[in-house]
Amino acid sequence: MHLIIAAVGRLKDGPERELLGRYRDRFADLGKRLGLGPVAWQELAESRAADAAKRRDEEAAALLKRTRAAQRIIALDERGKPLSSQAFAQMLAKLRDEGTGTLAIVIGGPDGLAPAVRNAALTTLSLGAMTLPHGLARVVLAEQLYRAATILAGHPYHRG
Repeated sequence: MHLIIAAVGRLKDGPERELLGRYRDRFADLGKRLGLGPVAWQELAESRAADAAKRRDEEAAALLKRTRAAQRIIALDERGKPLSSQAFAQMLAKLRDEGTGTLAIVIGGPDGLAPAVRNAALTTLSLGAMTLPHGLARVVLAEQLYRAATILAGHPYHRG
């Protein structure tokens, strides 16, 4: 199953980008062996519209354009359903095993996601009750993808 990770906002060079790179690299090798890859990581520019609703709509159009090849979309949103790492791993495996060719996971910008993205999504997940900056959300997602792969592979990285 191919993966598209589309996120609004660009990470600057520094610790967040380095940590993201570390988990992206770890997941790439293990994920591919498990049928979870390759992964296309895409950064989209934040909208410069004057009001939040317009920014969300413009970013939604860009996210949906970048993910149009996906059969399924998962939206990360603070109003989404929280999942344990184990449940996230099982969801990825189920989508893969059901024959999903491409799965997209989207992360909105500082104003969140427009309803159009949430409506297009198979499911909406939350990374937790606290609001995270979109750059940090990307790092958490990368780590959780790697963790999911280790769970599916029976690797000891995930201990519960």
